[in-house]
Amino acid sequence: MARSSLLAFLCLAVFINGCLSQTDQFPWSWGFQGSEARQQHRFHSPKACHLENLRAEEPARRIEAEAGYTELWEPNNEEFQCAGVNMVRHTIRPKGLLLPGFTNAPKLIFVVQGAGIRGVAMPGCPETYETDLRRSQSSGNFRDQHQKIRHFREGDLLVLPAGVSQWIYNRGQSDLILVVFVDTRNVANQIDPFARKFYLAGRPEMMRRGEREGRSFRESTGEKSGNVFSGFADEFLEEAFQVDSGLVRRLKGENDDRDRIVFTEEDFDVLMPERDDQERSRGRYVEKESENGFEETVCTLRLKHNIGRSEHADVFNPRGGRISTANFNNLPFLRQVRLSAERGVLYSNAISAPHYTVNAHTVAYATRGSARVQVVDNYGQSVFDGEVREGQVLVIPQNFVVMTRASDRGFEWIAFKTNDNAITNLLAGRVSQMRLLPLGVLSNMYRISREEAQRLKYGQPEMRIFSPGRSQGRRE
Repeated sequence: MARSSLLAFLCLAVFINGCLSQTDQFPWSWGFQGSEARQQHRFHSPKACHLENLRAEEPARRIEAEAGYTELWEPNNEEFQCAGVNMVRHTIRPKGLLLPGFTNAPKLIFVVQGAGIRGVAMPGCPETYETDLRRSQSSGNFRDQHQKIRHFREGDLLVLPAGVSQWIYNRGQSDLILVVFVDTRNVANQIDPFARKFYLAGRPEMMRRGEREGRSFRESTGEKSGNVFSGFADEFLEEAFQVDSGLVRRLKGENDDRDRIVFTEEDFDVLMPERDDQERSRGRYVEKESENGFEETVCTLRLKHNIGRSEHADVFNPRGGRISTANFNNLPFLRQVRLSAERGVLYSNAISAPHYTVNAHTVAYATRGSARVQVVDNYGQSVFDGEVREGQVLVIPQNFVVMTRASDRGFEWIAFKTNDNAITNLLAGRVSQMRLLPLGVLSNMYRISREEAQRLKYGQPEMRIFSPGRSQGRRE
């Protein structure tokens, strides 16, 4: 009996080891196994950062397309280059399609407004969506197959690894607005500290590369470039795809001036499972069952998490607001790209406690309202004290302390962080540094009485988000 149990255990061990070996060889590993690789997940800036005067930035350029437009923040911005990040905003009209493409660095995408669908082409994964074979034969239509289609809506955080292409379609009735954060210093980017977009179709506007005052830079030229097929000889593509020269010219985007966002034709159609009520009546499409358990766990990974809805709040003050976070605990794929995000809502005149992020830079985008924001550096000097309005971006470097007061209209933001488990350290209120220190230490730190130290330590009973009434009344 004992011998058979031992044999069963050894077989199980061999099976698990084989599965783990297969996982290590799969494209989604990206070489992040091992503690050293986990610690060195980002490249550092080669030069000292000048962060004495932070600025709330707005997009520097707008590129028009047939079905919307793309706004770009200045990639040569001092704060962006220091943090190793880039920011983009897409506005897609109803029935607009953001053409497929991939980038040399991982992305986080926050859905500011609208809803839609997207396709993420995961290398090595099978086409798990296919038309019903019998229906295709009876109707005479060609049988289509493709990878999973993913729905998203306002408040969702979407993840996209480096080198993986995606397309996005606005199937709603209003404009779809997406804010895109690109981690250009992520170890997955092996080129240079700039976001390079490789398009699979169309002729998007060209970005010129150069060097100015010892610094690399990229800027728009206003000219049209090509997609990844444009540089190949026609005969190569004809042979590769087994198509004629006319179709190759379409593939290369010749005479296509629609840019990166295009309107879809009336026959635009993709395979998606029916709604639950329709599925019961055996709807139009079926999803193919996977033949491999490994494909079921890796190729159908969850790549979104909603942090916009109030019921998902991690911190909530009924008088002050709420904060929701997305990290590797609730969206495990974030561990692969080494990024996380925070969604915040401050009610009218509410305050976000003074705090800093222990292990990450923060790139905050204001989605609604406005606030007065103050940021202090390691010298105790104010490096930013001003208003941040809807549509602006503020970079808050690692360990810099920030405090925010919402305006009368309130304030909402999405903060992208360069660590998959970004840690926030509070300096006031419950669960803060003040609460962790003994009264004797506090009184000697600030040369105050024990009673004053007690008021300093316990005077603020709220955590992270403070109600406006107490402090306003004290000022009056």
